[in-house]
Amino acid sequence: MAVPVQAGGAEVVVGRRKREWPLAVILLLPSAVVFGLFVFYPLARTIQLGMYRSDPFGGLGRYVGPSQYWDVLTSESFLRSLGVTLKFAALTVPTGLGLGLGLAVLGHQQLRGIGVYRTIFSSTVATSVAVASLMWLTLLNPSIGLVNQALTKLGHEPIIFLQRPGWALVSVAMATVWQNLGFTFIVISAGLQSVPDELLESARIDGAGPWRRFREVTLPLLSPTLLFAFVVLSINAFQTFGQVDLLTHGGPLHSTELLVYHVFQRTSNDPSTAAAEAVVLFGIVLLLTLVQLRVLERRVHYGD
Repeated sequence: MAVPVQAGGAEVVVGRRKREWPLAVILLLPSAVVFGLFVFYPLARTIQLGMYRSDPFGGLGRYVGPSQYWDVLTSESFLRSLGVTLKFAALTVPTGLGLGLGLAVLGHQQLRGIGVYRTIFSSTVATSVAVASLMWLTLLNPSIGLVNQALTKLGHEPIIFLQRPGWALVSVAMATVWQNLGFTFIVISAGLQSVPDELLESARIDGAGPWRRFREVTLPLLSPTLLFAFVVLSINAFQTFGQVDLLTHGGPLHSTELLVYHVFQRTSNDPSTAAAEAVVLFGIVLLLTLVQLRVLERRVHYGD
């Protein structure tokens, strides 16, 4: 049976909301100013610069309109960097997500000394890109690196990881996976904490083994967390810059020239084209994120 709503009560609610508007504006104003100055204004200026041929000092020159964006989309160098970035994402996102999931599941076990284990694998979240890159630069050094020393003891010749086109992108991907592992480990560990123990216990009583409990109980309830981690890792893959700049400088033979590094190289001698490439990169990341959310969210179980 529907309960009638009194008109007087509705008027009171509307009046209260109107009186709260000034307070809401005051509270939102600082954030709006910060976003306007450091996000929306630079984005608008970048879009504008991408429609001009810039002068040597980066100022607005001759207006060329949206045609410069089309030139970027058909540019051989931009498409090459896009292909390298897609390969890099294919190397880092599934690997990082799988390792983070496996380590988080192990860290979720109630074992003696598990706190030390959790601290070790979550510590990389506090490691900067520079520190992680220099660490891997030392590990992969052809003469003093621990990786090549281990290969030599196994009877294999040393590999020049960062100077060979076939190994350079894999090496940068390994450094990136290691650096992001702490974030993935913490996020998935938090998601595992939200899985009710009662459901797992019920499944165990019903005869489900560890793998079946993980597949049919834990994974469905963990799917929102996995979706979040997958999207964030994908965005990070398209925004990777520091590892490339410190480890390979985009080489050898452009084999590690990711999109952000490609835009950075353009900035010094052709700011307008670099601006157009940055806007196109923003559009690619936005479109990729929307597609991921649209497609993968169908498989996400949010519970009742």
